[in-house]
Amino acid sequence: MTSADGKQFKVTYTSASSDLGEFHRLFEEGLGWAREHMGREHLLHIDGQALRSELPPIVDLSPIDTAQILGRFAAATPAHVDLAVRAAKAAQRPWAALPWQQRLTVMRAAAAEIRRRKWQIGAVMSLEVGKSRMEAMGDAEESADLIDYYADSVEQHDGFSRPLGRLSPNENTRDVLRPYGVFACIAPFNFPMALSAGMSSAALMTGNAVVYKPAQDAPWTGLLLHECYMAAGLPAGVFHFVSGTGGQIGDAMWRHPQVDGVVFTGSKEVGMRMLREFSTAFPKPTLMELGGKNPTYVAASADLDMAAEGVARSAFGLQGQKCSACSRVYVHASVATAFTEKLLTVTRALRIGDPSERDVYFGPVINTRALATFAGAVASAQDRGELLIGGQRLHDGPLARGHYVAPTIARLPLDHELFARELFVPLLALGVVDGIEQALHESNRVEYGLTSGIFSGDRAEIDHWFDNIESGVCYANRRSGATTGAWPGVQSFTGWKGSGSSGKGGCGPYYVQQFMREQSRTVME
Repeated sequence: MTSADGKQFKVTYTSASSDLGEFHRLFEEGLGWAREHMGREHLLHIDGQALRSELPPIVDLSPIDTAQILGRFAAATPAHVDLAVRAAKAAQRPWAALPWQQRLTVMRAAAAEIRRRKWQIGAVMSLEVGKSRMEAMGDAEESADLIDYYADSVEQHDGFSRPLGRLSPNENTRDVLRPYGVFACIAPFNFPMALSAGMSSAALMTGNAVVYKPAQDAPWTGLLLHECYMAAGLPAGVFHFVSGTGGQIGDAMWRHPQVDGVVFTGSKEVGMRMLREFSTAFPKPTLMELGGKNPTYVAASADLDMAAEGVARSAFGLQGQKCSACSRVYVHASVATAFTEKLLTVTRALRIGDPSERDVYFGPVINTRALATFAGAVASAQDRGELLIGGQRLHDGPLARGHYVAPTIARLPLDHELFARELFVPLLALGVVDGIEQALHESNRVEYGLTSGIFSGDRAEIDHWFDNIESGVCYANRRSGATTGAWPGVQSFTGWKGSGSSGKGGCGPYYVQQFMREQSRTVME
């Protein structure tokens, strides 16, 4: 595919601003490329060298069809991590010494390379993670937009260097932000390109070096990011691709004494352990997004058709495997019956199948652990609640070859444990409340605070929700996704409470600064 193909139209998670026939034609081309390149062996990339490992490789299987081997990826050891960190340490200072404009030129070239290859990248994500075509292409497009948005932020702030005041006429003072050094970047499977590119590019363009570990379930997408960076001219010693299992190298990465910072998206349990144990001799930056249990409130004045569509899209997009997924909905008692009927109608209409195919919305969950989580959550819902739809594994025809479960809605008592526990599977908990105050109380009593939504026809009620909900990302009356769909420069993706470590999120105007530390410089002239 040509560069022109990549520029023809913009794709987000909910829309493509061009003819969908052309969208699907280009996606089919991407699938053709991906299938031609399936099953190959892939090595580690450390300091410009392709390295093997003595460990058995990671066999990358498609959750759509687990007999389909996408590739075999070298599994790094702690020795490989040590090699990568030391090489990154050596390469970081020359990279940081470049004028910031030169670093931005390289990073913007990487964004352009992602756009050039976005149909291939999207196709790989669909096969590797089980994303629908629109979700996969939105992920690829967002990756490039994140890089450009962060580069614009550096440029708008003149490389984060500015003069300060003076106490005497011969005093020259300046405030600068400078890189920390080496960041360990540990990515999740669900947005394997966008989150990888967003985290790593912010570190890189601010003068840091990066040792990058893709998710064990999505190494191929991570390798494509590495290829885009190298094609853009990023020095090999500044970015290292280290595929491997969390058990083998996860701790080795963030515990390495020469790692100066960690940027991580994943579980609260792992993130909190990093937060407690990473800083020993002195505090180090630990930038983390740690999941969510995201509520939506459907008020008595809501447009119920809009609410039903928005909740279903948010609950079941990518099979509920988003940190921002709507996993619980609180409905005003006066509209509970009508809303529930509409929600069930929308859910029944979801097309389930191979998400790489045209018009399929709902695909498989990522792996056998997710299947077990789903089964346990269904059992818990049946114990003290009522399943309204779903609850079963799907075995019909080709679905039997993958990790398929049914989109599930359970009406539960408000004190049920599924209103508080993050699941990362397609199970929506529905509860009935007597008004916004009870909805706020139930929403805020959970330890997470990532995204939230409200459907209401009353602007004062919406403002009250925004002012009192303990969430970093808030939406009102969003048909395209009640709690999902943040975009660079449009919605800052900020986790409160147990959902994040810094209070300043990706996609927003305060993100890149977190990869640097402040230095005041005074010269007496």
